[in-house]
Amino acid sequence: MDRLSVVIPAFNEEDRLPPTLAEIIRYLGATPGWLPAELIVVDDGSLDGTADAAASITLPDGLALELIRHDRNRGKGAAARSGMLRSRGDEILLCDADLSSPIEELVVLAAHGSRGSVRIGSRALDRSLISTRQPSYRDLMGRTFNLAVRALVLPGIHDTQCGFKLFPGELGRALAAAQRIDGFAFDVELLFLARRWGVPLVEVPVRWRHVEASRVQPLLHAAQMLRDLLRLRLRAAAGRLPPAQRFPVGAGTSHG
Repeated sequence: MDRLSVVIPAFNEEDRLPPTLAEIIRYLGATPGWLPAELIVVDDGSLDGTADAAASITLPDGLALELIRHDRNRGKGAAARSGMLRSRGDEILLCDADLSSPIEELVVLAAHGSRGSVRIGSRALDRSLISTRQPSYRDLMGRTFNLAVRALVLPGIHDTQCGFKLFPGELGRALAAAQRIDGFAFDVELLFLARRWGVPLVEVPVRWRHVEASRVQPLLHAAQMLRDLLRLRLRAAAGRLPPAQRFPVGAGTSHG
């Protein structure tokens, strides 16, 4: 089994994906303890050369790349699900194709909590770590959405939408199998299910920068995310969520 699976959902990312993969390959190759590892790129129905860009990457020993292609754009949640289900790693890093949190923050996530916990990269705990801020209207929308998240399903978690999360491998695959949200609110569902299954959630401040050309359409996707959040709350209230599963919490940190 691989030590680490890096799952990267990608939609129309032919320009940003190659430097992201190069950075991840460089870091994993230079940092003891993370190899062997696999990179899983999920091309979510891209209309450009995203798949070819991923397939052209040269890999060193100890690293493998798997490319999954959706025949149409199904949503970031669907892409994350496909990648996590295909993963084979002891741990799964779910990260964005623009690498808005640097790959070096992986060791920061891994240094917190136990190997049985979900480590959540957060922009909210230490905003001094944000090197390039997003436009004020997007920041306000993000904060408003998180208030709704905390009120409805995940009290105590201040940032569910930063695209940098580390899951225990078996847990991540089980969560992906239970996940139903295809859109951008899928992070909330994964974390909500993990907490219901008794898994600790550890929010960790990480460096982050806003990257232009985001695939998020603020008004449209904000409405969809709020709708999905309400549906998740209603599913939970009606007892229509997957039954709780048990996973060992573990002891100690995952990487030192």
